[in-house]
Amino acid sequence: MKSLVRLGAILGIVGSTLLGSLATDNMSALAIPEAQILEKLQSVPVFTITDAQGAFLTGSVPKQGQGQSGNTSVVVIFISQKDAQAYAEKLKTTDPQLGALARVRPLSLGAVYQIAQANKGKPDEVQFAFVPTPQQVQSAKTVLQQAGQQVNELNGVPLFFATGGPENGYLTIQQGQKEEIPLFFNKEELQAMVDRFKQQQPNVTATIKIEVVNLERVLEALRTENDPLLTQMILIPSRESLEFVRSLQPAGAGQNPQAPAPARPAPARPAPASPAPARPAPASPAPARPAR
Repeated sequence: MKSLVRLGAILGIVGSTLLGSLATDNMSALAIPEAQILEKLQSVPVFTITDAQGAFLTGSVPKQGQGQSGNTSVVVIFISQKDAQAYAEKLKTTDPQLGALARVRPLSLGAVYQIAQANKGKPDEVQFAFVPTPQQVQSAKTVLQQAGQQVNELNGVPLFFATGGPENGYLTIQQGQKEEIPLFFNKEELQAMVDRFKQQQPNVTATIKIEVVNLERVLEALRTENDPLLTQMILIPSRESLEFVRSLQPAGAGQNPQAPAPARPAPARPAPASPAPARPAPASPAPARPAR
């Protein structure tokens, strides 16, 4: 098959990080148990492009690292269903033969993580490149610039969280008996929660601020660090993604397990992750093909 348009045109949006090379294996013993990681990731929908038989459509990029040669197969993972669908529709014009076969397939972030780990180190290893929503990339740039950082390019998928209160603690949500730190894929949805919190506790309004962290760095921290703070973190998908996935389910099949409850600051703790530095996008890839 011909090219799935130039994969580099997608990867170049933010210089995406490849999931599959997150950390060295000798650090995995320090990580949170994999079952707990998957529990956090399983309810986060993401989207990719497959052929009519459900096989991933892949591109390839040169292998990274000193002494590396050859290419690495890459599957593109969209955070937004609308972005994935727009790309599939574009294929119908740029490559009608391939576009006729392309399908948008939802899958969980947990499934992506499992596949990446299962393929790690294999000769035919397939890695995954996340494509964030452009609007959220711009929102993240604005947040960082307002904090005094110079940002020309963002690397990876931005997640948004809030801090505040007298000890500059994390803004948390109550889920049953658990106090959890929400990381939002959508800045506007976090802002709505912050606005509600400010109405509840106007005395700390001036201290509340929104901050940005990198999804790929969070995944790396979950896999390699054993900080109790990480166990409190949960990922909050965008309402758009959740509503699309619900539309595929029979009526009454389930409820959103991560609907935020009222928020309040937790005791201040150092953040385990920080936005990854920007870096150049990967080199132009070879034509895409179905992964079998």
